[in-house]
Amino acid sequence: MPHVEHPLPCATAQNTASQKPLGDRSTPVSEGKDAGTRLPLWGRRDWLRSTLAIGTTTFGSRAWSQSESNRGITVTQVVDMSAAQQDISRDFLTGSRAAWVDLNARGGVQGKPVQHLVLETDGTTAQLQSAWKTAHQQASCVALSGCVGNAAAQTLARYQLASETATPLPLVAPWLHQAVEEKSTDTVFDVFADLRAQITHALKSLASMGVPELGVAYATGQDTALAQAAVRQAAQEQSVKVQRVHSAAQLTQPIVLFVGGTPELHAFVGQLKLPAGRQCYVIALADVNLQVLAQMGNLPKRVSIIATQAVPLVSASLPVVRAYREALAKLYDEPPSPQGLAGFIAARYTAEVLQQMTAPLTRANVLAALQQRKALNVGGWAPPYQDKKRSAAFVTQSMLSSDGRIVG
Repeated sequence: MPHVEHPLPCATAQNTASQKPLGDRSTPVSEGKDAGTRLPLWGRRDWLRSTLAIGTTTFGSRAWSQSESNRGITVTQVVDMSAAQQDISRDFLTGSRAAWVDLNARGGVQGKPVQHLVLETDGTTAQLQSAWKTAHQQASCVALSGCVGNAAAQTLARYQLASETATPLPLVAPWLHQAVEEKSTDTVFDVFADLRAQITHALKSLASMGVPELGVAYATGQDTALAQAAVRQAAQEQSVKVQRVHSAAQLTQPIVLFVGGTPELHAFVGQLKLPAGRQCYVIALADVNLQVLAQMGNLPKRVSIIATQAVPLVSASLPVVRAYREALAKLYDEPPSPQGLAGFIAARYTAEVLQQMTAPLTRANVLAALQQRKALNVGGWAPPYQDKKRSAAFVTQSMLSSDGRIVG
């Protein structure tokens, strides 16, 4: 059965009045009623264990009392925790949680605490539909924010398009690698680079180095029709030839573009037949977590993995990246990751929209504010819009070298 995860404690009404504004990063993180209490450092396993231990309720049940819901607004995050997605979703969710806890410790949004309601699913249509309905039934919920992974976000975007509700929820900063249908742009507000933009960036980098040809592989179960179209178009634009390869095939070129997730990439690399004595480079997209891949181990010594990212490098000096690293260090015993940074940015982007509103923080007003597509600068990171669509996509790359180091 799908479950609702209770939100992390947020600052009480008494404490928020005395806490410092968003820009002041000296205020300690608050847990419960003690504004000076710092949340414990948790490892990945400890966090997951505590998430289950604090108790869950089934979809449709009340996640908190009426008096609690009256204290602020609610932002809901739908998370795909299926086996193929959980390495991305866990880091993304950790980044989002860190952002909302940090935000509440600094006074919330316009003096109101934000309840971060997490709806975990197994990625199936039934559970995603239940999660979507649950979010809409929460009277205090003003937005869906940072819904992850890609297939789940795409399903929710379709629900947004088909919805006939009089009070639609905006879907903000989803982890969405496919272009949003034109009709759904009034309720879906994507900010991260899609699949085509990621592939174009990867191939452009190769073209600039004079690489004329590369192999391309697709994970089993991947929507290959969509991915193949994006690869074909990007390859034509960059004048790079691509040849489909399979995991058991003998590589004829030292560079392979892989479309799929972390577990599938690990299996693929482990079965590669490498050219004798040659170094091989595998270019992956944003659904690959290099840290998890390194932890899985047993990678061939002559293979380096280059991962495309839809966010700045985690080592960057941008204010939003520094804020992410600081919040993560305070709250979790976790190293920074691109997926965690994406979750942090998704929450911060949503919060900035809410913070700048002059109208009351209602569902209808939040949707209207997002539909304006105002230019927002989130700590040095700014998604540009033109005609209700992104006019450019932010893409970077990091590498897991053959000796196990993550560079970038």
